[in-house]
Amino acid sequence: MQNRLPKIIEPLHLADKRGELHGQLPLKDLTRLCEKLVDNAGFVDVNLYFGREGRLAKIEGNLEVTLLLECQNCLQGVELKVNNEVKLGIATTFEQVDRLPPDYEPLLLEEETLPLSLLVEDELLLNLPDYPKHEHDCIIKRATQKLAVAFDETTLKKPNPFSVLAHLKSTGES
Repeated sequence: MQNRLPKIIEPLHLADKRGELHGQLPLKDLTRLCEKLVDNAGFVDVNLYFGREGRLAKIEGNLEVTLLLECQNCLQGVELKVNNEVKLGIATTFEQVDRLPPDYEPLLLEEETLPLSLLVEDELLLNLPDYPKHEHDCIIKRATQKLAVAFDETTLKKPNPFSVLAHLKSTGES
């Protein structure tokens, strides 16, 4: 089993040879994905199989990783386990994209080569939730605690701005 992954791949050539890629890719190499993470430590497990079905060049396999995203409710880290099934049809023209079977996503190649990290990163980005959050009600507990503390501090420290008006009303001054 090959554990070293190439940086650059030739998808059509790998499909012709029925190539396989197995290994780990460091998360820190996926810069666009890292922008959305709280921590970029870890690896993506890559298992990709290249082949052909008639004229269709394809990539199938899966990507597995645990990502630490920022919860949009409490702003703390939330783990997201991703087990992404990859099913791509390799195309070089828009006409080929139109002819892909419906269960294949298109991989439109502009050049013969492609950085493997770009392919993996695109697949993972497509699987991220728009608003990652904990399954439990993290915001309600934290927000209630913060409001209670903030309310106590502000009510104790600030004088009532209407106390002057109450004084004027009680003394009858105008």
